[in-house]
Amino acid sequence: MRTTGSREVYRNQWIRVREDEVERADGSAGIYGVVEKPHFALVLPYEREGFWLVEQYRYPVGRRAWEFPQGTWTAGPGGSAEELARAELAEETGLRAGSLRHLGHLDLAPGLSTQEFDVWLATGLTPGPTAREATEADMRQAFVTEAELRAMVRDGRFTDGPSLAAYGLLLLDRG
Repeated sequence: MRTTGSREVYRNQWIRVREDEVERADGSAGIYGVVEKPHFALVLPYEREGFWLVEQYRYPVGRRAWEFPQGTWTAGPGGSAEELARAELAEETGLRAGSLRHLGHLDLAPGLSTQEFDVWLATGLTPGPTAREATEADMRQAFVTEAELRAMVRDGRFTDGPSLAAYGLLLLDRG
């Protein structure tokens, strides 16, 4: 497949949407809508046989959602993937990781977006102040045991796709 044309459809400080004209291998023409967003870090803060989660209102789905701490640099690339993970963990939960281990790198939604993310396991946690952004002012955090997390997944209270994929990486890592 090759791109024969491209135009920007929309842009703001968090997202860019473009429409690409393509020619498929068989010569037929088509279009793709592509959402460009910066890569992000997702952190599984683990201690005492459980995890620290955050919950916030997610406007696109119109409800609050529990998830693992995650985010991107506010003003574009600002450091390494590990530095981003440490920054997001501290910003959203106030926790600092004594150890941070990379579990994997995933595509968010490769059929429509360029966004990718790195998954990190944070251990050796120590508390500190949060530094939440204005869009995170309503954020809450809670500690749940791993059994409670599994129950939240089963009964539909934990539905964030990247968080579920990250938990899957952790389960694979454990063997």
